Amino acid sequence: MIADFKVTRAQSVRIERRHWSKGFIRLGHDVQCFSYKDVMMQLSPINSTRISSILGKKRAYKALIEIARCYHPDIIMIMAMGHMDADTVASMRQAAPDAIFVGRDVDWFVESDHVRISIAKKMDIVVASNAGDYLKAYKDLGVPRCAFIPCPCDPDIQHPYDVPEELTCDIIFTGKADHSQNEFDPLRYRLLEKLAARPNARLYGCFGRPNIEGLDVFRAISGAKIALSINAVNNIRMYHSDRLVNNLACGTFTLAKRVPDTDLLFREGVHVKYFDENEEFFELADWYLEHDDEREKIARAGMDRAHKEFNCVKMAQHVMDLIDNGEYHAEWAYTIG
Repeated sequence: MIADFKVTRAQSVRIERRHWSKGFIRLGHDVQCFSYKDVMMQLSPINSTRISSILGKKRAYKALIEIARCYHPDIIMIMAMGHMDADTVASMRQAAPDAIFVGRDVDWFVESDHVRISIAKKMDIVVASNAGDYLKAYKDLGVPRCAFIPCPCDPDIQHPYDVPEELTCDIIFTGKADHSQNEFDPLRYRLLEKLAARPNARLYGCFGRPNIEGLDVFRAISGAKIALSINAVNNIRMYHSDRLVNNLACGTFTLAKRVPDTDLLFREGVHVKYFDENEEFFELADWYLEHDDEREKIARAGMDRAHKEFNCVKMAQHVMDLIDNGEYHAEWAYTIG
């Protein structure tokens, strides 16, 4: 499994790549992780991110190819398609000729990223966190099989916590306010700007406010009455960032921006409440803050579904089924090719 595991940062304990690794191991597979950015820094003669990307890159990829040759992998899963190069993938194919190459993508705007495109073309399978145009773009590039696999959760660390008062609030949001020139949904920034002005809300990582990391992210989510989930793009079929499943898995009532066919994942009014417009979000938030029983009922149902249907072991099994059988079975299953 090749990814930026951020092993020197507190962020490492809560990222999706860690969930995937745990899921495959829990299924009984052996997993060799290669954290390419950390290896580049380790092998660079100068401890600088910019310089290591030049001086350490060749050494890191040489080490990667050697590991692939000696490990004899059945599957090589690349979870960092935007941070490698096609030549290295080609060399890994020579080093491990029997391996199946699987690319994982959680980003959008595929066509504008030439590095991702060049790497995707060398994959046997691409699994992406959307079932819309961005997934179809990979099929159009010639990838033999493409499939929608949503972001997994890890119930071991994503669950309700008893938290101190400083981590409690009425409404929480974690993440950026915008995504520079790639911002697709202009309503997102305006919603967050208005939410930030409310005294009962707590935002992390935007508008100059500090990030929160490690398990404290999940502790803070579980200490909130309502969690907001909104993507940078909200018109792609079944696409949600990991923010949605993170919020639900922590047992927090979640208000999520509606995306096409999202009810296949979590049902409206049963596991989550969706909104379409910004004012609707605030109206729903105010209503559910005053109706604890209804809010807590939906929160429990959302957490139960996240833990049962979207845990990292089940998601890893879906990938294995896709590799072994060409398909997997879920209410939301979608494959091309």
